[in-house]
Amino acid sequence: MTEATTLYRPVGSAELRLIEATGWRAFPPRLPEQPIFYPVTNEGYAAQIARDWNAVHNDDHRGYVTRFDVRTDVLSAYEKKIVGGREHEEYWVPAEELDAFNAAIVGKIEVTQTFGLVTEEENNNNA
Repeated sequence: MTEATTLYRPVGSAELRLIEATGWRAFPPRLPEQPIFYPVTNEGYAAQIARDWNAVHNDDHRGYVTRFDVRTDVLSAYEKKIVGGREHEEYWVPAEELDAFNAAIVGKIEVTQTFGLVTEEENNNNA
């Protein structure tokens, strides 16, 4: 049996729709201005990004945490980076290696948390 490691990825609605279009099996190619794919090692860090970045900066004010397993032997090719406090651990996967990384995903990508920012317009519509 192949050993797998659980990772997380905070995403916005547009990226989530692209993941869904793959049958929940792969992450979409990076945009030209995004040379690195950043999966993170813990759900708390992913939730922080989804809540504080995706739900604030995306047009629809939604953020999602995805969880997925990736083959540990493939993941070991990438260095784990700490980009803040020690809970801010992530892997840096070059965009040109994302297809191979996606091929190492075991099972399906799933959504574990959803965040939404209530806009003033939505608040007024609910009053």
